Amino acid sequence: MSADRDGGKRADDHTKELGVVLIDPHHVVRVGMAMLISAQLDLVILAEAATADEAMAAVKALARRTNVVALVGLSLTGDHDAFWLIRAIRDGAPSLAILALGATADPATVSRALFAGADGFVSKTSHPAAFLAALRKAGRGEVVLDDLPASWVGRISRGISGQSEAALLTGRERQVLSIAAEGLTARQIGTRLGLRERTITTHLAHIYWKLGAAGRIEAISSAARSGLLALDQAAL
Repeated sequence: MSADRDGGKRADDHTKELGVVLIDPHHVVRVGMAMLISAQLDLVILAEAATADEAMAAVKALARRTNVVALVGLSLTGDHDAFWLIRAIRDGAPSLAILALGATADPATVSRALFAGADGFVSKTSHPAAFLAALRKAGRGEVVLDDLPASWVGRISRGISGQSEAALLTGRERQVLSIAAEGLTARQIGTRLGLRERTITTHLAHIYWKLGAAGRIEAISSAARSGLLALDQAAL
């Protein structure tokens, strides 16, 4: 195997790597996780950020790339905290997987992260092998709830289902659903919003999952019943 400047990885291996955006306010935590992740042949750090605003700048630059996980530390605070960031990433880069990261999380915190749009949660106290496995699962599109007490699962589920559907959808998702109710195809919706067709289909998939709908008609009907869409918008 020929080596390149990326620590011995072949250049043609990059398409198989899972990219990671590492977001945490604590420098020593980022350094430690970056060292662990970078030592894996199938994982690569694409960007690091200490604040939500830095993270969004990095995410925007990677929005067209696939096979990326954003690892969001729940210790981000302020107006643009971790939950704001999760929702902003889900809105602006729906193809990215989002894994919330915390050290002292409770069921309410985990359910809030999932409600905001995270695809899972991993604890900072996890064994390194379990932590890496969680990243890979998130990259494969699996929901990750590792290293949590079994008794938490029901409480997390109830915490998510207790939220309103209106709050569950991001602003962009509500916009996409509203236009979808006009009967436009994903390509036509993308043209109107200046987004790629694949981005629209990803948004629709998230909408269907959040509303528990099997497809567009069921999602629109559910949204109309809950007041997310006006009745004239929901007419097909």
